[in-house]
Amino acid sequence: MNDRRRDGAAVERAAAAHLQAAGLRPFAANVGFRGGELDLVMLDARGTARVVVFVEVRHRSSARFGGGAASVDAGKRRKLVLAAQQFLMRQPSLRELPCRFDVVEASGDADAPVLRWIEDAFRADD
Repeated sequence: MNDRRRDGAAVERAAAAHLQAAGLRPFAANVGFRGGELDLVMLDARGTARVVVFVEVRHRSSARFGGGAASVDAGKRRKLVLAAQQFLMRQPSLRELPCRFDVVEASGDADAPVLRWIEDAFRADD
C-alpha cells in the first residue's frame, strides 16, 4: 500500500471513529461505483428519524490551497450524489429514509488528524 493510500485509510478510520463517538452508526465504507466512491455511509438516529448519511472524507496536510471541504466542488458533488443513488438502489431498506451529505475535513498528520465535521455540507439538488 502506498503512503497516500495508507494515509487515506488512516484518516477515514479516524473520521469513522469521530462520527461513531458523536452517535452515528457505521453502515458501509469505501463503496465503489462506476464514476464514484462513497467513503463512509452512516446512520444517524440522534433525532426523531433515522437519516442515511453519506460522508466524504477529505484530507489535506496543509491548508495552502484551501481545506479539504473546499475540494468538494460541483463535479465531485455530482459524483457523490450519483454514487449515493446507486447505493440506495441496492439497499431497499434505506430507500425511504431521508439522506444527507456530510464532509469530514481532516488536516495535519494522517495518524492523528485534526477533524472538522460539516453536517449537511451540500444538498443533492445543489
